[in-house]
Amino acid sequence: MITKSLPSLFTVGNLFLGILSIILVFNNEPERAAVLVIVAMLLDGLDGRVARALNVQSEFGKELDSLSDVISFGVAPAFIMYVVAFNDPTLLSPGFAWIVTAIFPICGALRLARFNVVAGTPGYFIGLPIPAAGGILCTLALFHGEINSYVLVISTVLLSYLMVSTVKYPNFKKAGIPKAAIWITPFIVAAAVIIAIKWPESISKMIFVPLLLYALYGLKKNVDGIFIRFRRRNKVKKVEKFLESKPNG
Repeated sequence: MITKSLPSLFTVGNLFLGILSIILVFNNEPERAAVLVIVAMLLDGLDGRVARALNVQSEFGKELDSLSDVISFGVAPAFIMYVVAFNDPTLLSPGFAWIVTAIFPICGALRLARFNVVAGTPGYFIGLPIPAAGGILCTLALFHGEINSYVLVISTVLLSYLMVSTVKYPNFKKAGIPKAAIWITPFIVAAAVIIAIKWPESISKMIFVPLLLYALYGLKKNVDGIFIRFRRRNKVKKVEKFLESKPNG
């Protein structure tokens, strides 16, 4: 029974950290709130791998994971960004700030719903995964003093779009955990929490770089695909024009 419940415990831990993150940001601790989202990402990465290693995957676990992700990587990062960067009527009108803040978790929920019902491409995610989008957003919020509010608004909208887009992102879920190594996972989580408590802001900013590169990678691949299709269409048009201009017989 405990073995079957272990993946769900990681998922509930992910949800718990997401709720704590929202509480912390409203208590003027955005750095620690952002770190909790990062630790929640670790738990989110472990729950599925542990379930596969123990061969205890279930529809219940899948749905619980999606519901937890909406809170931890949709609502929590959006609130972090709102409180530290958007909640200033001298820079942004309240209505506009509310709409931009709401768009992010809404797009995250749409992306998760699509993921649950639409078969994806093997080895790829369709759309930016919500944990990556949430990690980028909550870390970007920590730079609100150095980044213009309108840049943060554009970044929030762009991340929201990437989640519901058809951009392909590499899927690293096949990198599983050996069954014999599962007992180590609680120690990994404990170590992550200790590091997060000791160096909250540094850890958040360190994780920002790989997450941003991941988001930009998918965007670049999509742009490259557009250019390739554009060049192919031009080649086809040139061939058609050549054949039309060629005399018959």
